Amino acid sequence: MFWSCLLHRATNAQRDSQNGGALLLKHLLCKKKKKISIPFCFCLSPGFSLQEDLDKHRNQLRRRCKYITEGADELGARTVLNSIYTELYITEGWSKEVNTQHEVKQLERASKIQNLHDSPIRCHDIFKSFPDQHGAIRVVLTNGVAGVGKTFSVQKFTLDWAEGLENQDVSVVVLLSFRELNLIRDEQHSLLSLLHVFHPTLQKLPAEQLAKCKLLFIFDGLDESRLSLDFNNSQLVSDVTQKSSVNVLLTNLIKGNLLPSALIWITTRPAAANQIPPSCVTRVTEVRGFTDAQKEEYFRRRFSDEELSSRIISHIKKSKTLHIMCGIPVFCWITATVLENMLTSEQRGELPKTMTDMYSHFLLVQTKRKKNKYHGGHETSPQELMEADREVLLKLGRLAFEHLEKGNIMFYQEDLEQCGLDVTEASVYSGVCTEIFKRESVIFQKPVYSFVHLSVQEFMAAVYMLHCFTTRNSEVVKDFLDGSPNTHVRRDLKMEDGNFTLDCFLERVMMKSLQSKTGHLDMFVRFIHGLSLKSNQKLLGGLVDQTENSPENIYKIINNLKKMNTNKMSPDRSINIFYCLIEMNDLSIQQEIQEFLRMENRLERELSEIHCSALAYMLQMLEEVLDELDLDMFNTSKEGKMRLIPVVRNCRKARLVGCRLSETHCEVVASALMSSRSQLVELDLTGNVLPGPGVKLLCDGLASPYCKLKTLRLRGCRLSEISCDSLVSALMSNPSHLKHLDMGLNNKLQDSGMKLLCAFLENSESRLKTLSLTGVACAYLASALKSNPSHLTHLDMSGNNLEDSGVKHLCAFMETPNCKLQKLSLWGCRLSGTSCASIVSALNTNPSLLKRLDLRDNNLQDSDVEQLLDLVETWGSFCLHIK
Repeated sequence: MFWSCLLHRATNAQRDSQNGGALLLKHLLCKKKKKISIPFCFCLSPGFSLQEDLDKHRNQLRRRCKYITEGADELGARTVLNSIYTELYITEGWSKEVNTQHEVKQLERASKIQNLHDSPIRCHDIFKSFPDQHGAIRVVLTNGVAGVGKTFSVQKFTLDWAEGLENQDVSVVVLLSFRELNLIRDEQHSLLSLLHVFHPTLQKLPAEQLAKCKLLFIFDGLDESRLSLDFNNSQLVSDVTQKSSVNVLLTNLIKGNLLPSALIWITTRPAAANQIPPSCVTRVTEVRGFTDAQKEEYFRRRFSDEELSSRIISHIKKSKTLHIMCGIPVFCWITATVLENMLTSEQRGELPKTMTDMYSHFLLVQTKRKKNKYHGGHETSPQELMEADREVLLKLGRLAFEHLEKGNIMFYQEDLEQCGLDVTEASVYSGVCTEIFKRESVIFQKPVYSFVHLSVQEFMAAVYMLHCFTTRNSEVVKDFLDGSPNTHVRRDLKMEDGNFTLDCFLERVMMKSLQSKTGHLDMFVRFIHGLSLKSNQKLLGGLVDQTENSPENIYKIINNLKKMNTNKMSPDRSINIFYCLIEMNDLSIQQEIQEFLRMENRLERELSEIHCSALAYMLQMLEEVLDELDLDMFNTSKEGKMRLIPVVRNCRKARLVGCRLSETHCEVVASALMSSRSQLVELDLTGNVLPGPGVKLLCDGLASPYCKLKTLRLRGCRLSEISCDSLVSALMSNPSHLKHLDMGLNNKLQDSGMKLLCAFLENSESRLKTLSLTGVACAYLASALKSNPSHLTHLDMSGNNLEDSGVKHLCAFMETPNCKLQKLSLWGCRLSGTSCASIVSALNTNPSLLKRLDLRDNNLQDSDVEQLLDLVETWGSFCLHIK
């Protein structure tokens, strides 16, 4: 009968407000309720009224969104939304970051600093332009990690519209979720019939009225979509009565082909945001969840006992991981559930400090609650508690694991049946407890299931995988590891001969997770390492058979983690090795890095690769922004330096000189440039032979509106004409920030590449002050600089075979009245006395110009430079380098 503890039935609008919205902070409405006025009739033709049906639609939405279910069954205690709602921290901004990290890591970066450039915005105001913005906002995409409050915000927006409090310029709100749309993905519908299916109260709304009204379509949960949204090759649909597939209707609606006047609001987790082309989106917002102050307020409101709430808050602040995770409302609830039980029960143990410890206690607490409800309150060991529900829990673990691999966080009846779960029993016991698994009834009475949060699914998946290992279920383990492209992960999977030990198993699971581009297995692998500890296995009782967790075996596991080779893998993945050590209660690396940071002469201390992963994590999480990251300032191996690259996300200057950046490393740097929180203003990539795809990624970062780079050094990077094309395109997209550009020693650019670069130099918005080039066609360069001469103060043409003809073109630019050039470097350019004469002529034409001239290594004779020496003597402040 364990389903009574696992399943929860709730309204569809509560996906992010799990368990009563995680008891979000109480926030009473300041506005007095007023009589609702429905501004819809103005869009109807004279004498034609649907007022009664539109009233019914508002009332239906009001009933749907007014309450959140908190009780023990379907009809249990319901809480008024407005009594517990608080404004979540929502910011505006298009942050097209490269998706290289698990959502928890993204949450960590978001929690570290509230960027001064962030624009907080109320959920009610997402379609309202700021004073400095022009044009109407038509399509809004709202990002946020799982459980952070996206659906909760949708519910509040809709409720306040239905009650006549906000956004009364909108005639009709159409609330749809992708989990509902999935159910009819194989059917043919018109937009009008789609409205009728999901909102029967709009049955009488005629087709001709839709285009005359201001409609708002809310599509919640894009990350749960099983539709194939193709914005490039979809059929054109512009008639609301024309039938097509659901995905075609949605793409046409979002692109504006269908009801171009309609407003569109889409919510999604970050990983799915790229399904909507940026060109289709007018505004992007991000739901950040709870601020630090709101976290504390949550626990103080949750518990009337002030001493209890203070102890819980104090404990959470001691753990960086737990404190960050509490930015998610549902994790606050999980934490409160566990710590309240431990601090108020007679058998008090050590409070959980790791994620695995917290979730193991959470599962135990819920099992106890179910047992007390149905079988009395006498004490029972964890072994007995878990043994009673072992079968159902492991089936849930299988469901969690198989769909974590697929990237699914919600499931339908057929998914449960494939894992051997009894749907009838699930239906009977759904809603008795809200804690682990929940059922939502949607249209057609087809149930949709999900774990209350992605992290719970990841934990249950880890429990199942460890169970498969301990019971020697070789088929499941082999299928999982065989999916890895790495032969080291797949070789010698002979579990039956006893040689496939726990440390070997965990090493290969870790290697499998490191292959992930997005880190989707990061939390899973952290949990599975934490579950290898005897303390957590004891909490789970009979759910996981005891593993070989002797001190010797635990030492092997920890040692494997510390020595793991992650060459050619993303340094973001490598940081997860450090997290796994923490889950295993090994704090030695963390303590050693803290000691390293206190040292005055840090070059004396040699750092291992795992030290560098830990250091990368700690430096990213510093409250203050680092002034400079210079990889040469660390005494470590080449791979160790590579693991430090993620620190570019939290520094102003980054020197990544001659470190052979791969495409994967370029991806990390690009994510820093694209971040709305980036403070990076100087990037030195000198001496890196950049791969073509890597250059493309970097250029995507440079083109981001969030890129603030002022100095870019690409000296000796062997850039090609194609690379130059990508670079120029990026700089043209975001020209005003860059002040210093060094592209010297890139001899493959040739004249065609320089023509492309000159197009950027001619851009009136270009603010370049310093420019270094090699392989230059001087005629093109001089022409470009004449078009936009007023900002450049330093030009370095060293190493070019300019000869006298090239210098003549440059001198024509120097004679331009608006030329502000102060420093000219012509070292090693094969110049003669003719060039010196041209330079003297230009300086006499514009005498307030040059302050510094470098003519070294040009084989000039004394007679060639006599006139220049005369200028030095006459002007005094003029600096000339000849030898």
